[in-house]
Amino acid sequence: MKLEGKVAFVTGASRGIGAAVARALSNEGVAVGLASRRGDDLRLENALGLVCDVRDNDQVEDAVARTVERFGRLDICVANAGVGSYHTLVDTPFEHLEEMIDVNLKGTIYAARAAIPHLVASGAGDLVTVASEAGRRGLPGEAVYCASKFGQVGLTRALDHELREHGVRCSNVCPGGVATDFALEDGYGRTTDVLEGMMTADEVAEVVLFCITRPRSHRILETALRPMTEQSWG
Repeated sequence: MKLEGKVAFVTGASRGIGAAVARALSNEGVAVGLASRRGDDLRLENALGLVCDVRDNDQVEDAVARTVERFGRLDICVANAGVGSYHTLVDTPFEHLEEMIDVNLKGTIYAARAAIPHLVASGAGDLVTVASEAGRRGLPGEAVYCASKFGQVGLTRALDHELREHGVRCSNVCPGGVATDFALEDGYGRTTDVLEGMMTADEVAEVVLFCITRPRSHRILETALRPMTEQSWG
């Protein structure tokens, strides 16, 4: 399915996977509203940079409204904004706990809630949540992060039931290790050498595009992808 002429809203769009998704969409002729704390438009053609902290529902609603006002419609929402902090539960700094729930989970809820009426109105909408392998299985040292990502996955699965009959497809994209700054977040104690062998942000963006370019006769509910260098878990 061709994407040219469609309009997308992407959160966490200034770097990493979000920026890669934004570029991939733009390359397919999609107009994009790019929400991030920096409000970067990535110098993309037909893009609107939006200063938006997804922890604030009013800011998210305003960013979606400005995207629709600028481009006239909304066909695709990619809820990508995320943060990580990796400790045992009792050692997780409280402010990190709050931020992961607020950004990863509540930010996804806010983005979906603001976008859904427009996705329904488009008649052929797509909602994609960039979750994580940590949203599919519990991992040691990642309890709160897993909780936030499980919440994203559960939300999007539930929305599939709510929105399918309205022509909106809902997909979870669940990557493992990706070679971005995110892989070096607080608590891992990692150095940049661990990035070798991980997937790239562009490779994850390709999966997002795969989900939204399938024929409208079917939908991709979940994709899980991991680098060959990453061990398997039970």
